Amino acid sequence: MALVLTEEQTMLRDSARGLIGDKAPVAQLRKLRDERDATGFSRDLWKSFAEMGFAGLLVPEEFGGSGLGCVEAGVVMEEIGRNLTPSPLLSTAILAASALARGGSEAQKKAYLPKIADGSLIAALAVDEGAKHRPAKIAMTATRAGNGFKLKGDKALVVDGHVADLLIVAARSAGQPGDADGLTLFLVDPKAKGVAIERTVMVDAHNAARISFDDAEVNADQVLGEVDRGGALLEAVLNVGRAAVAAEMLGVADEAFGRTVSYLKERKQFGKLIGEFQALQHRAAHLYTEIEILRAAVLKALQAVDADAVQARVAVSVAKAKAGTVATLAVQEGVQMHGGMGMTDQFDIGLFMKRARVLQELLGDSAYHAEALAEWKKY
Repeated sequence: MALVLTEEQTMLRDSARGLIGDKAPVAQLRKLRDERDATGFSRDLWKSFAEMGFAGLLVPEEFGGSGLGCVEAGVVMEEIGRNLTPSPLLSTAILAASALARGGSEAQKKAYLPKIADGSLIAALAVDEGAKHRPAKIAMTATRAGNGFKLKGDKALVVDGHVADLLIVAARSAGQPGDADGLTLFLVDPKAKGVAIERTVMVDAHNAARISFDDAEVNADQVLGEVDRGGALLEAVLNVGRAAVAAEMLGVADEAFGRTVSYLKERKQFGKLIGEFQALQHRAAHLYTEIEILRAAVLKALQAVDADAVQARVAVSVAKAKAGTVATLAVQEGVQMHGGMGMTDQFDIGLFMKRARVLQELLGDSAYHAEALAEWKKY
């Protein structure tokens, strides 16, 4: 498949660019941060996302969605990255919608997918338990009790978990941490007894949550997919999310690069524009080529996920690993080329650096995905 957007995908990108650039520029992030907004994103903007069909991108048409694919979701995520827009698109419209569409029963789909598509429900995926993304090491337990299970353990870095109306929780119902089998996904009401949620404001002014489960009870109807065999479903959902995060990182890197080039064309030293200095030209040219390589890797990963989310692991790991290194390079070069001003809060470039750092960790950093590729090559 050609690594270019179709005409329809290009139109979607232009629509997203217009909406997000107009209603949610970087200035909105600053406003939410400075006002210490309790939600952390604009609900009015999320309503606009739903009206434009963005909230239902991955929701099948029979449940009120657009029935599109991950490439389209990635197109919107890239525009979110360009503007550092806080939004539940990743947590709800991509991760949660993918989990429900792929593993949900007919009743579960009817109950939740239309609400995701119309923007009335916020959902969050709770997977990680420590500082690093290690889904195979999930230790949170799901113990059989009556007609259901009791969940016990803690989750960290649950994106939008502080405002979620629904939690999708990965827990170990059999085996030991590290076992391939034994994972089960559960649909949990965040207001249920035994669930405690603590909001965490990250360094980039976006929001996540720490969630503790103290024998929180769920019944059999709240199981998403198969008991003890949720690993494949979780892997598919994570791959969708990883490709989407890589797309957001592409947007972060490309926008940081664009702003830096503009600055090189404006700032003067020794009577000359600093963009005329050959050393800076070489660095800018190198960064441009890295971003274009990343662009191809991200689109390939999104196409691969659309074809088969589980088998797409290699393409997804390549994209996420490359996104981590390129976005880091882009924001570091941006700060350096802005000089001392780049270190101040007055310039937006520092906000791009902070967002890139958080996205690097989200759903696996470059080292995690490089290790995954190395393990794959053994076989």
